[in-house]
Amino acid sequence: MGEEEKIDPKFDELALNTPPKSAVSDHRTPEELVAKAIAPVKAEYLRPPPPSRPRSNDDAVDDDASERKRAAVTPSGVVKEKKSKRQLKRERRQEQKSALNICPVVAKRGSGDACTYGDKCRFSHDLDAFLAQKPPDLEGSCPFLDAEKSCPYGITCRFLSTHKRTSQKIESLASSKKTHEINKLNKDFQRLLWKNKVTFPKADAQLKLLGLRVGNNTKAEPEMCEGASLEDNLNGSHELHVDDSNETPSGIVDNTKCASVECTEKDCLEGTLVTNDTRPLKKIKCPSDEPCPSTEIKELKAENNVDQISADNSSGSSEVDMSLRPHPREKKLIDFSRKLYLAPLTTVGNLPFRRICKMLGADITCGEMAMCTNLLQGQASEWALLRRHSSEDIFGIQICGSYPDTIARTVELVDRECEVDFIDINMGCPIDIVCNKGAGSSLLTKPMRMKSIIQAASGTTDKPITVKVRTGYFEGRNRIDSLVSDIAQCGASAITIHGRSRQQRYSKLADWDYIYQCVRKSPNTLPVLGNGDIFSFTEWNKHITECPELSTSMIARGALIKPWIFTEIKEQRHWDISSGERFNILKDYVNCGLAHWGSDSKGVETTRYFLLEWLSYTYRYIPVGLLDIIPQRLNWRPPSFFGRDDLETLMASDSAADWIRISEMLLGKVPEGFTFAPKHKSNAYDRAENG
Repeated sequence: MGEEEKIDPKFDELALNTPPKSAVSDHRTPEELVAKAIAPVKAEYLRPPPPSRPRSNDDAVDDDASERKRAAVTPSGVVKEKKSKRQLKRERRQEQKSALNICPVVAKRGSGDACTYGDKCRFSHDLDAFLAQKPPDLEGSCPFLDAEKSCPYGITCRFLSTHKRTSQKIESLASSKKTHEINKLNKDFQRLLWKNKVTFPKADAQLKLLGLRVGNNTKAEPEMCEGASLEDNLNGSHELHVDDSNETPSGIVDNTKCASVECTEKDCLEGTLVTNDTRPLKKIKCPSDEPCPSTEIKELKAENNVDQISADNSSGSSEVDMSLRPHPREKKLIDFSRKLYLAPLTTVGNLPFRRICKMLGADITCGEMAMCTNLLQGQASEWALLRRHSSEDIFGIQICGSYPDTIARTVELVDRECEVDFIDINMGCPIDIVCNKGAGSSLLTKPMRMKSIIQAASGTTDKPITVKVRTGYFEGRNRIDSLVSDIAQCGASAITIHGRSRQQRYSKLADWDYIYQCVRKSPNTLPVLGNGDIFSFTEWNKHITECPELSTSMIARGALIKPWIFTEIKEQRHWDISSGERFNILKDYVNCGLAHWGSDSKGVETTRYFLLEWLSYTYRYIPVGLLDIIPQRLNWRPPSFFGRDDLETLMASDSAADWIRISEMLLGKVPEGFTFAPKHKSNAYDRAENG
């Protein structure tokens, strides 16, 4: 990392009032502590644990229930009043008319007459009123200012004092649109997705070839309400009902039907699996045991009149000859061998965090898990998960869905609109709201559907299709070892195996012996990646040594707690990183976050939120110089300890109030009434549940 930079002097105002260090008596040896999964911190750094309030029955609730409780109760303890959509819309308009909601065009150009809507604009044009109520500027420089472009946020930027005098007067916005991020959702294309006017010729042709019916013939993923939350959509409270027409939940019309009688989902999934073109196409089984006419199957293979990709080119046609699709071995493959692969991490694995990991040595990065239905509906928040930075030279995205038609169309959509090197299909997510709808780990109980999904996805795109799974659904009933050969035949380019079952969540250690067993059973053409509990370069070396056939190991929570693990692996050392070096990494993250989410007040608070989410993991790191036994293991529970300086002690605190204090050192004071509760809570030490 180089020489340590000097810490901001304002830290003195926020430093902890650390009591004198005194050893806490613990007669157990370091080996006995490790046997109990307790971190063996040196005695001179131990301190008595802070007093904890007794746990009541009301606290003994699951994470989902506590999230709902926090959403319904304000910090003052008053239950929020339930408001109608019309009332919420009216209040939103009134807030937009306030002085703090300045028109973006007016703010960017610094002139009240710049907006073409004039008095009809829903935002405020009063520059003086905005500047009077604007929060004070932050210390530092604007992340957008350089020799080539001006700040796109104008007077709303929280670093306005660093702007050049002439930068506010620039009329042309062409230079301000330059960016190092790609895979942004085009507004015109988003409107087509909203109106269900986007067609998917490759996906539909592949589904027809496989005999996987859509519309009335097979069950598809439930459509989601655009204005509802992800949890509500997945719980089914906002599902839209599909009528008796031939329109599928994703809005794509498919008029193909079996000539004799409609086929059931089970028959279609189990009767038409094709691994390559040389294998004869199986006929679709019908409930009446009458085979479909052979001419129907010939027509499916000879399909060559398909609508154009977009609605505005619907008059044209493109030929899709599925008999000429490339063999899986002919696809451009990703060399995963011995590469440092950052796992897709929900919420915390955002673009700024991936940039930090790239700076610290990661080779391959993957975006956060995106739901297929949300992508097909054009939800901007879901498409934001597909953003890619120019520093991510090997980049993939991860999608999650329940049925072959939804995933195949999402794959075609991503292949058409985004620049990615590979597409990963999540078949291991253990979250209840995902599994209850047939996605994630629940697919492990439906091997025929798993194969259909992989076949449909791999036949739709030339990009590599990878799969991420767990060992099985229930603890003690592993089954992936019996499926790896079929997954390879279906067209997957690689498979990642997390060494836990869905029922285990993150409890107990990952079963690497079973991962080795799966590696040895897999064909040579299928790279197998391991995943679970890698927290040091010695553990990385151990897995590569014990199983040379293992392609590489994916790093997930280890990177959340200490992203410099990539540097440790490449340099083959235990890095006793100082608190100042860790603080500089946080500085870099904040700069990347402001460049990604914006330097105005909204962007600053968004950056603060994701920084706090990350800090809810980093506090679990124990510096190397404080341990009697190294390296630290991921399942060790850290005792209460002092750091070697006040900043290191502050970073080791498990209190959200101290995380907020760290964020204030980087992003200024929090707004009045600000509260934070981490969204994700690790179950590393909890009992196995949900099975």
